Formats: sequence, structure tokens, C-alpha cells
Amino acid sequence: MALFAADHDLDKRFAALARQFDDLREALAKRGDAYYEDGREAASDYYSQLAERLHETLPAIRRRGRTLERIARDHPATAAAVGLVAVGLLAGLLISRR
Repeated sequence: MALFAADHDLDKRFAALARQFDDLREALAKRGDAYYEDGREAASDYYSQLAERLHETLPAIRRRGRTLERIARDHPATAAAVGLVAVGLLAGLLISRR
């Protein structure tokens, strides 16, 4: 009979621990949802700011690109030399890192 009482007591304790575990899991889920929502809102704000800035600077970037294209078309040898120098610098940086 004492063994049955001990088993019953263990069952009660186990049930209580299971309830506490469920409560903790729910609390963690709520916190996780809140953190996820905060992170999502922050990312959305950063994206909106970046899109705004990009939209404002895109015309200037396009103008400079057209200017560079015109210069490269007018002076192909100079453009090729600048390209080779840039490739050489990049290769030198990559090699020096090893």
C-alpha cells in the first residue's frame, strides 16, 4: 500500500511539473513572438529608410554612370588602362591576404 501511495505522489509531482513546463513554454512563446515582431518592425523601418534614400540618389547615380560611359567611349585606351590597374590592385589585395 505504501508503494501505491509513493507512485500516486510521484504522479502528482510529475503532473505539477508538466503544468509548470507548459506555463514556461507559453511564456517563452509569448516573449519570442514579441521579439520577432519588434525585429520585423525594425527591419521594415530600415528597409523603408534605405528605399527612400536610394530613390533620392538614384538619378544622381544614373547621371554619373552615363558620364562615365561617355568618357569610356571617348577614351577607350584610358578606360582599359584604368580597368587593368583596378584588376591589378584587386589581385594584389587578394594575394596579400593569404
